[in-house]
Amino acid sequence: MEEKRVGYCLIGFGGMGKWHTEILAGVPQIRLAGIYDIEKEKRKKAEEAGFRVYGSEEEALADDSVEVVLVATPNDSHMPIALRAMKAGKHVILEKPAVLSSRELKELERIARETGKFLTVHQNRRWDEDFLMIHKLLEEQDLGRVFRIESRVHGSRGIPGDWRKEKAHGGGMVLDWGVHLLDQILCLTGERRLETVYASLTNITNQEVDDGFTAVLRFEGGLEVLVEVATNNFISLPRWYVLGENGTAVIEDWDLSGRIVKVSEDEKDVVPVRTAAGLTKTMAPRREDTIREEELPQVSGDIADFHRNVAAVLREGVEPAVKLSEVRRVMRLMETIFRSAKQDQVLEFENRRV
Repeated sequence: MEEKRVGYCLIGFGGMGKWHTEILAGVPQIRLAGIYDIEKEKRKKAEEAGFRVYGSEEEALADDSVEVVLVATPNDSHMPIALRAMKAGKHVILEKPAVLSSRELKELERIARETGKFLTVHQNRRWDEDFLMIHKLLEEQDLGRVFRIESRVHGSRGIPGDWRKEKAHGGGMVLDWGVHLLDQILCLTGERRLETVYASLTNITNQEVDDGFTAVLRFEGGLEVLVEVATNNFISLPRWYVLGENGTAVIEDWDLSGRIVKVSEDEKDVVPVRTAAGLTKTMAPRREDTIREEELPQVSGDIADFHRNVAAVLREGVEPAVKLSEVRRVMRLMETIFRSAKQDQVLEFENRRV
């Protein structure tokens, strides 16, 4: 059994690095061979936590027991570490975003092909239960034809006081949170063509990088998706809001509270509602006997499945859970969001099919 376990080396022992060690502890198919961090203090903390600590990146890459290098460092350092690791004969997992541009990603893919090494990205929020709930809801077509999806995360503390607020390190909310939400949306919509993108950025608490953004994505078939990240909101809007011909679903927050309201029968003889300035039938609430409320679908997600998949890719040749073609599409979408915001224009994303 020991020889079948996949040996990992973790580079970067910050917040995400520590989180990875917790996840990996529950994955018997993987053995964490050791950790390296460029900062002496973090190496000391890793050692105090009981991990083997390498004295240098070179020492880590020279360890024959290491098959996979897991990179959990600031965004701008992903590419050079990945290049060195693959050239040293290691497979590579990158924290998101993989790199800072499509050009860099193309170069990494080229080196992966040349060296024959497996390269993937830790898009961990594909295993979030709120996302899996929406995925199941759409898969079962419970709301009828869905014509609008809203996905958002709201905070009120600005950008954390570290490298995420600095442009040189690839900071900003498009790259930090947008990469998650956009990946989720493209997973939900599958091969449906994304026709146009319109976006705006905010700089409320930070002038160097975006501290929030809003993107409107229009897909073929009339589906409109709003994706929003904000860091200066003291009243948060729902995490998910999905509109279909036959009903509406809402998930409020990470606690998964929410509901589905669906039409049960046509309503006749609508009773107007009185507003301050007059009557309205259009905005009058439906009678309770014409709608029904349902619970959200129950699902469970396990982020450790990502690493189980990596082990299965290397030992059994299964398909990777996160494919580079998907990573490439998300990267292009983030770049289009930046261009749309800069130009203040609706931009075409994928060419129309003839």
